[in-house]
Amino acid sequence: MSATSSTLIHPPAEGAAAHAAEGAAVAAAAETAPAPAVGGAPAPAAAPKAVRRTTGAKVTSKVPAAENTLRILKLLASKRGPMAASNIATALGLPRSSVYHLLGVMEANGFVLHLHEEQRYGLGISAFELSSAYSRQEPLSRLGRPMLASLVDVIGESAHLAVLHGRDVLYIVEERAKNRPSLVTDVGVRLPSHLTASGRAILAALPKSQVRALYPNAAAFTARHETESPIMKYSTLSSHLDQVRQRGYATEHGEVTPGFGSIAAAVTDHVGWPTAAVAVTFLEDRLPADQWPALAARVQKVADELSVRIHGRPA
Repeated sequence: MSATSSTLIHPPAEGAAAHAAEGAAVAAAAETAPAPAVGGAPAPAAAPKAVRRTTGAKVTSKVPAAENTLRILKLLASKRGPMAASNIATALGLPRSSVYHLLGVMEANGFVLHLHEEQRYGLGISAFELSSAYSRQEPLSRLGRPMLASLVDVIGESAHLAVLHGRDVLYIVEERAKNRPSLVTDVGVRLPSHLTASGRAILAALPKSQVRALYPNAAAFTARHETESPIMKYSTLSSHLDQVRQRGYATEHGEVTPGFGSIAAAVTDHVGWPTAAVAVTFLEDRLPADQWPALAARVQKVADELSVRIHGRPA
C-alpha cells in the first residue's frame, strides 16, 4: 500500500540525541576511572557503581564528570540551537571552568562542535552517529516483541507495535494469535494514522499544533473502502482525539478491515512524546463492546511497561 507521506515525524530535538547522550559518558569517564594496580597489588574486582544521591534540589554522583557530561549533552539536545558555555554553566549550576574542561573533552571526541564565530557549542557528529546506531539496533522492536507475545498468549488475539511515519503508521512488530485470521498490519506496512487505533493513540499524545500541521486540509484525509471513514476532516479528528485523551486509549471499528476492531495505547518517552503504540486487533463479533475497556486496560499496561523500559514516562 502506498504511503501518504515519507517524512519521518521526529520528537523535539531532545528525542534521538538524548538517547545518544548516554554513550558520551565514555569520554569523561576516563578522567574518573581508578588507576591500574602497580607493584603487584591486586586490582579492584569491579569499579564502584555510579550512585546518585539527592539532597534537596541538588543531585550528586560518585562519577561527577560522567554525570555532568550527560547533563550537558541532554541540555544541548533539548535546545533548537547551539549555546554559549557560560549559558550552559548557568543552566546546569556548574562552575564555568568545569564546563569548559568537559566541553573540550567532548569536542575532542566529536560529541560537541564548537562554533568559533558564534562562540557557542552544539551537538557533534558522534552524537548523531550514536543516535543513528540507536535506530539501527531497533530497540523498540527488540523490547516490544516479547511483551506483545506475552499479551497475545493472555488474550488470544493478535497484537502489533507501530510508529508514526509522516501521516502514516508504520508497523514494526506483529504477533499473530493462534487460529486467528491474518491481518493487513504486517511488519513494514504503512496505513493512514487517522484510520487506525495505533495512529489515533499516537496522534492523541502529540501537541494539537503538530496534529494540525499533519492534517492541514481535507486532502490529507483518505479512506480505504467505498464506505467513507467517519473521520474525514480536521474538526472531526480533533474531537475524536479529545475522546481518546479522556478515555486513555484509542479504538477503530472496521475502518482498516471490515469486521475487525482494534484498541491501542501510546508508548511515550521521557518527555511524554509518543514513540509508538501498542494495539490489539480482533473480530468485533467475538468481543462485545462492554468487554473493550477490560482489554484496553491490558493494552495500556503493556504500553506503560514498554514506556518504562525505554526510560520513558507512562501515559
